[in-house]
Amino acid sequence: MEERRLSDFIDIAIQREIEAFEFYKGLHDKVSDKAAKDVLDILANEEKKHRAFLENYRGGKLGAEALKLNRVIDYKIAEHLEKPDIKVNMESKDVYLVAAHRELNSYNFYSGLAAVHPDGNVKEVLLKMANEEGKHKEKVEYLYANTAFPQTNGG
Repeated sequence: MEERRLSDFIDIAIQREIEAFEFYKGLHDKVSDKAAKDVLDILANEEKKHRAFLENYRGGKLGAEALKLNRVIDYKIAEHLEKPDIKVNMESKDVYLVAAHRELNSYNFYSGLAAVHPDGNVKEVLLKMANEEGKHKEKVEYLYANTAFPQTNGG
């Protein structure tokens, strides 16, 4: 029974990774800032890697230990700032904040599913996917903070 449920969740997770990839590619087309475009390409490629991981995992090519849990620094920027509207030629700081909100939603999705599952393989995979999304959130919030509040010569 747990294998069936895991397969269902993996299918849902794969679809979410496809949607995230398409989201970042679509946002990339609306942005003119080169640095923001590069970050969006990186995020899209990360989502593509997640999809490949999940497909390999579903196919029995990987074990649950394939994803490592890393400590994530949560700046909580997305939780405290409103998501900007997506528009053509957004400022890079707004691009990063939109991405942070997207990653927060993905983190909440996976961690919420993990919270309602009993201990076991399904829960472990969901927690590891939540951790991956948390790492993405950490990266884009870091970029947001450094773009919105750049260091000055005075410190």
